[in-house]
Amino acid sequence: MSKINRRHQARQKQQMKHEQNIKSTSIFSGQNGAPRIVAVVPLCSDGDAASAIDKLNRGFDPEANVSIGGVTEVRIDRFKQNIAYIPIQRDLLSALDACRVADFVVFLLSPTQEPDDAGEMILRAIEGQGVSNVFTMVQNLDKIEPPKKRSQVVTSLKLYVTHFFPAQEKVHSLDSERECDNIIRSLCTTSPKGVGWRENRSWMLVESIAWPTENQSDAQGEAIITGVVRGRGLRANRLVQVGDWGDFQIEKITAAPLPTSKKRKVDEMMVDTDTKGEVILEIPDEDQDNLTELAPDEVNMDDVDDLAVSEAPTEKRGVLLDDHHYFSDDETHLPDAPKRLPKGTSSYQAAWFLGDMSDSGSDTEEELDNDGDLVMDTPALPQDGLEGLTKLTQGACTEGGLSEYPESEMFLDPSPSDEAAQLAAYRSQRKTKAKEDLEFPDEIELYPNVLARERLARYRGLKSLRTSRWETSEDKAHEPADWTRLLQIPDYRKALKHTVRETLIGGVQPGTRVNIHLRNVPLSLQHHPTASKPLALFSLLRHEHKHTTLNITITLPSTYPAPLKSKQPLLLQCGPRRHAITPLFSQTGTNPNNIHKYIRYLHPGQTAMATFTGPLTWGTTPALFFLPSAPQATTPSPTPTLIATGTTTPPSQTRIIAKRIILTGHPFKIHKKLVTVRYMFFNAEDVNWFKALQLWTRRGRSGFVKESLGTHGYFKATFDRGVNPQDAVGVSLYKRVWPRGCGRWGGEGSEVGGGDAGDGEGGLVVGSGI
Repeated sequence: MSKINRRHQARQKQQMKHEQNIKSTSIFSGQNGAPRIVAVVPLCSDGDAASAIDKLNRGFDPEANVSIGGVTEVRIDRFKQNIAYIPIQRDLLSALDACRVADFVVFLLSPTQEPDDAGEMILRAIEGQGVSNVFTMVQNLDKIEPPKKRSQVVTSLKLYVTHFFPAQEKVHSLDSERECDNIIRSLCTTSPKGVGWRENRSWMLVESIAWPTENQSDAQGEAIITGVVRGRGLRANRLVQVGDWGDFQIEKITAAPLPTSKKRKVDEMMVDTDTKGEVILEIPDEDQDNLTELAPDEVNMDDVDDLAVSEAPTEKRGVLLDDHHYFSDDETHLPDAPKRLPKGTSSYQAAWFLGDMSDSGSDTEEELDNDGDLVMDTPALPQDGLEGLTKLTQGACTEGGLSEYPESEMFLDPSPSDEAAQLAAYRSQRKTKAKEDLEFPDEIELYPNVLARERLARYRGLKSLRTSRWETSEDKAHEPADWTRLLQIPDYRKALKHTVRETLIGGVQPGTRVNIHLRNVPLSLQHHPTASKPLALFSLLRHEHKHTTLNITITLPSTYPAPLKSKQPLLLQCGPRRHAITPLFSQTGTNPNNIHKYIRYLHPGQTAMATFTGPLTWGTTPALFFLPSAPQATTPSPTPTLIATGTTTPPSQTRIIAKRIILTGHPFKIHKKLVTVRYMFFNAEDVNWFKALQLWTRRGRSGFVKESLGTHGYFKATFDRGVNPQDAVGVSLYKRVWPRGCGRWGGEGSEVGGGDAGDGEGGLVVGSGI
């Protein structure tokens, strides 16, 4: 590209950027332009948002009445702009609600007090939620004596703020009239950069709500919400979310212009007028979204004529390993038994041997074939399957304690009293070691009088946690009732692009002051605790009311004092909505078989995937996880605690969360590669049921059950190499767990608690023809 072409290209980019800047700020121009929303958030206990707003406006509108919990609008004639201030108390949820709709956020600091834990939590929550332009101001700086120390205080406060917002260049003083004028100039002339997840939808700051005259608290009626449209064009076919009240349908959208001296006859000719004299801007049509969360419950019946009459079910005699029930009547899928061949025999030469050509174990092939080992990016453990048995571990020699153990020795079951005493001593020793190193987090212990094949009937084996195929037909009997009614999105990227493009066309244009008539609004909401506070209205995208399986990454900070248990009730804020959830934690990553191990506890500093069923949220949206506090007599509505952050990922019903348990046994007798194992099972039937599973040890040995010994659960096992007497033999079993449904957070005083496994679950299909 020549120099002239590069210069033309740079000029075009500059012109396009200038046009976008003018378009984004055009909604604020004019006498009745949209106000610039400014949230004032104090971070210290001595901060006063109302006093800060009075000082900012002392040169423009000194008589403005500022009230905490309301909205104060001020007209700046010098810059021909309107500013709407939202003063915030030190309340976490109120600060998040105000900053979600704010074009600018002003943080207030104190020169004498540091931000406490509550202030820092508010700051981190606002940062994690997403924030537009940020300004920082300090109150009562003139109280610092001597005056030369004030610059040091401002420098210290700037270092604190730049830790969260590195783009901050200066901390302004409210005691300086010149700096207050500079802040007002920046508020009136700076283009708001916006919030990513907010820009793809329509939203507004609610100015007023008109309720019907009926006084029945349990009735429903039409509520009229007034405000200025922001973001994308507001469409009557889409649902809207009002605060924490829920989702509602739009009856119609009418104009609500402020009184002006000039009449716009051209604009009035382009709209309809109803019998009441209202100017109707948009009404919904047959494409309007409904409030149905699940797909219709259709009965799926198999054709009886298609079933084979003579076909009988195969009796299951063993545990499910990958996609086969081994040792059942149908064994056609099993490979041929391996031949015992001399060392150095090729595959071509092996075809000429009809049977075992060696009756001695001294000249047989003892080395493992490592050509087919799976190379993983992350280290795998022996309990994960074949990939945990690395070449380094398999090649290492582990000395085993040899004992006199001829194969012809008769096995005798110990007496019940001796076996119980030995089992108690062994498990007490193992518990002490588990507390020290925690090498077996999934280990469970069976009682001698419990049948493992009944207790673990839903569990199966996997040769490899990352590559083995999961047989989903075995899970049909245990899946939630509404699992098939969930929203399914085969091509998420294409569906997202199509949904976002819909927001670019039509609707009431941004900057228009409108009345939104909502259908079937419970009249009891006018007495809701948040009814007297500033409310925000967000338009939902298509399908965002339907339930699906949500996967959200969650990162627990290393400073959190305790691990977070899976299925613990939490409060989730994702975009414009809040949910009460009980998520399942699982490992992150992209496995070829889409199987991810269930995590019982999320430890500080770790990242996991939180899965539950709930309404869909399109795009990559930041998520905040809160731990609800128990209500007390002094604080009936306590503030939840921010504990973790995350980001939404594409929803998927095919993502399998596998809960793993480990059964361990003790090497009782060792003879070369032949080991007698005890305390894993306690009867011969359980040994025969689970004998198809691969055995592994903590030090990387692998083997299989050879035969059962006696009636107390002892069995012989053959390993690839010698086993150390101090080692432990284990077997891994897996069971699919299902995500639970979420509940709606109703605001202050609400209780957090998700539904059962089948609550809020169902299945619609979103394809290319949305």
